Amino acid sequence: MKKYADLSPSPRIIMTPGPVEVDPRVSRALSYPMLGQFDPEFTALMNETMEMLRDLFRTVNRWAYPVDGTSRAGIEAVLTGIIEPGERVLVPIFGRFGYLLAEIAERCGAEVVTIETNWGTVFSSEDIITAIDRMKPSIVAIVHGETSTGRLQPLAEIGHACRKRDILLVVDAVATIGGVPVETDDWKLDAVIGGTQKCLSVPSGMSPITYNERIEARLLKRKRIEKGIRPEGATEGEPGSFIRSNYLDLAQLQDYWSPLRLNHHTEATAMLYGLREGLRLVLEEGLEERFARHRLHERALVAGLEAMGLELYGDDSCKMAVVACVSIPAGVDGEAVRSQLLADFGIEIASSFGPLKGLIWRIGTMGYSCRKSNVLLTLAALEAVLSIHGAVIAAGKSVHSALAVYREGAEHDE
Repeated sequence: MKKYADLSPSPRIIMTPGPVEVDPRVSRALSYPMLGQFDPEFTALMNETMEMLRDLFRTVNRWAYPVDGTSRAGIEAVLTGIIEPGERVLVPIFGRFGYLLAEIAERCGAEVVTIETNWGTVFSSEDIITAIDRMKPSIVAIVHGETSTGRLQPLAEIGHACRKRDILLVVDAVATIGGVPVETDDWKLDAVIGGTQKCLSVPSGMSPITYNERIEARLLKRKRIEKGIRPEGATEGEPGSFIRSNYLDLAQLQDYWSPLRLNHHTEATAMLYGLREGLRLVLEEGLEERFARHRLHERALVAGLEAMGLELYGDDSCKMAVVACVSIPAGVDGEAVRSQLLADFGIEIASSFGPLKGLIWRIGTMGYSCRKSNVLLTLAALEAVLSIHGAVIAAGKSVHSALAVYREGAEHDE
């Protein structure tokens, strides 16, 4: 019989737009002893997690809890829960993950209508509101931070417009939650889906979500409880209308996360430990302080890249603070550079998708990966590797420029 070596993954500096490095305190939490899912000690941890998620999402929503599964599970859970077959859903697309929202909505049986803008830009709020009035959807689904292009879509005016028109607004905030402001209540967002593996620095495997009473009302109309666990006298939704997924059934998950504790699935215990610790660390740092930290390291990274002579991709006015998209210099094999960064320095940066494949690199400054040592090492290593690959760059300037930003930031804090 073949024998296998002990698991020993190589240490990496992960500077991608997700996944990112996991905070060691989160890794420690993942190793704690298992508790049963209905142990009072564990249900108390569930309640604390919900409380912290409300703070993270900046909401007073009753429902704020994680869906077990990657971020896509959270997106599918929300869309599957609220979309009735034949319902019109508008998806504004400015990158890869807008197409994903459209595809999931289509799989739910929606009549999907889209508007698109050039990758590297976002929509004006007026353009989206005009499309809403023209197409008259009952649901709008939109990405907040599009990591495929590094752009951030403003949402406040869109949220208020949707609320005024009684349209549900669903937001993919997978790449932004915990890194840049996401104002669920102030922006009138009905449902928001987050991710663990990006700015929260928790392993992929849970998708924190929150939604308001407008979404809940839809779920309750479509509620159906498994016969094997249905309590006597339980109220179900309207006949003939039910959520097509069992695992991603938010109407049942509500009962699981509520004091009723109606069994639905076996909770991912270790992942909940990790999420709870990740949320604790976010709130301990402070949201505003955390946002400021991400902006500081972004400025340092960008200063170093530009000092090197590299060009940033996309409209700077809507750049995400947690992702820098870099145009690959002419004549340089982008994948060869990425491979050498990983092999010689243990640093991983990302390529891109679709029309940008082979044209840009994406460098993330997210969560625990977003720190001074990582930014400086990435700049120094990229400069060295680009020189080897024949790129014409201004050698010796990138780290100095980044350090100048850090000195300025330190002086500003004094």
